Amino acid sequence: MISEDKLRERSDSTCELCGQTEHLNVYIVSEAPEDQEAEILICQNCESQIEDPEKVEPNHWRCLNDSMWSTIPAVQVISWRMLNRLKSEGWPQDLLDMMYMEDELKHWAKAGIQTEETEPQLVHKDSNGVVLEAGDSVVLIKDLNVKGSSLTAKRGTAVRRISLVHDNAEQIEGKVEGQQIVLLTKFVKKT
Repeated sequence: MISEDKLRERSDSTCELCGQTEHLNVYIVSEAPEDQEAEILICQNCESQIEDPEKVEPNHWRCLNDSMWSTIPAVQVISWRMLNRLKSEGWPQDLLDMMYMEDELKHWAKAGIQTEETEPQLVHKDSNGVVLEAGDSVVLIKDLNVKGSSLTAKRGTAVRRISLVHDNAEQIEGKVEGQQIVLLTKFVKKT
């Protein structure tokens, strides 16, 4: 176990996730293998959002763009876990696609995700039953009138880089002709 003094020295007395310099605490990353140091120094804001998914502010976690490249394994693991938790926002998926982790670290990161996920995750499926993920591209299978607009989204229109509606498995979001709209999954098919 690393002492708080050593953690402060290693991190230059800043949160190893967001760079905050006040209200720092030692945080132990769960499911760590015995040969890994599981302690990191993080601020109260990061800690409360890691511990309580209801408090997560997606824009706060844009700091992971930098911290995911940390040389500290425990920082990489927490970065990966938070990016996965935020995948439905769209931008975290881009960072996950760029992030490289050794197999042992990825196993550690995934082990923590499995213990954190207690409620079942919604699964978004297209008209053919194919599972949709944030960042996928879909094609409309019928003409759709967009509510509150004179726009009609035509059959065959491609919608790229969709995001998933986190509380409704039958809805996704995407841009059609520059306008962000909600689409029903039964009217799209994955490309």
